[in-house]
Amino acid sequence: MFRFFRIPSANASTASPFSRACLLAYSVLIFYASGYPFSGWQFESAAAYLAQIQDWPHYWTAFDAIVNILGYIPFGVLLALSLFPHVRNFAAVFLASSIGFLTSFAMESMQFFIPSRVTSLLDFVTNGLGCAVGAVIGVVLLPHLLNNERLRYLKHHHLQDDTPRELLLVGLWPLAQIAPHAFLFGLGQILPKLTEWAQEYLEIEIDMSALLHLQLNLNAEEFLVSETLVTACATAGSLLIWNAMLSKQAPKLVLNASLLLASLGVCSLANALMFGTDYAFFWMAPGARGGLIIGLIMLYGFSFAPTRAQRRLALLLLSLSLLAVNLIPSNPYFLNTMQSMVPGKMLNFYGAAQFLSLVWPFAAIWMLLQKRSPKSTPNKEIQEIENGL
Repeated sequence: MFRFFRIPSANASTASPFSRACLLAYSVLIFYASGYPFSGWQFESAAAYLAQIQDWPHYWTAFDAIVNILGYIPFGVLLALSLFPHVRNFAAVFLASSIGFLTSFAMESMQFFIPSRVTSLLDFVTNGLGCAVGAVIGVVLLPHLLNNERLRYLKHHHLQDDTPRELLLVGLWPLAQIAPHAFLFGLGQILPKLTEWAQEYLEIEIDMSALLHLQLNLNAEEFLVSETLVTACATAGSLLIWNAMLSKQAPKLVLNASLLLASLGVCSLANALMFGTDYAFFWMAPGARGGLIIGLIMLYGFSFAPTRAQRRLALLLLSLSLLAVNLIPSNPYFLNTMQSMVPGKMLNFYGAAQFLSLVWPFAAIWMLLQKRSPKSTPNKEIQEIENGL
């Protein structure tokens, strides 16, 4: 009956820290996307809640259903990978699917308390179905990932320190570009959000951005210089994290270029969906272009430094970028463009992406401040390869 789930046995018998780190991060994004914008909390009645959660929506589109399914497929895959080796095969599919449906139910229930969100039976079913599909995919892919000699070779020879948190952080950098920013790669603009939280929850009328900007009035040339500074520091600092993880045998040029192009591609696609195709390359301002060039020049020079020095330089550059983003006023042209933003069907993704863009530089700085674990000896590295991903 369950022959389909009798997959080839995997050599590795240890859990995947990377999968579990990804699962934790994805769970946080699901929570934020489901609860965004986290304002106006209210509760009507238990009867109203039961009526809404049991009612199939009168108006819905295939796009909504497909997006819900696709959004939870990675969640199911990560659940199946994270349950290994304690739960396998059909049991892993069943448990991961159950967790997915419970998570979907919890998120839909939370949305009942937020006036700007709608609790929907359609969302509950399609989210859970997506998780179930992802669980099947994860169980089927698991032995192929663990027994993939090519993947083990790449891991062993291209990464000199592949801790889960660093790999996860690098992988999330392109996704953090979905939310629009005043500066290219200028992540971590926390002051507007702190102002919003203070006014919403503490009932304090304060504008932290205006307070810290000290009434700065920059002209066009000064905005150009500030944009160049932020982009250069953010580009070099972010890529240095990735560069410091790569071994001498790794094709650093190709890998760094791939990460940069992926980030720019995500940024362009998000701009096109939210502002229109005319704004797809809205990020390509003169200051951003200059900052990219300067940042890549700095990256090339710093890439010859020892790994520890590269991490310290990344910490310095990201700290400078974070400080500048929060101290320099936003360009009025960017603020005017934001008025025309229509998240529409990307509302959920926009909320999660905005959260990711806020926390990414802080997470990167925290990671860079941590002491790096000693490099494994050859025997340990061989044992790690035998244990799989």
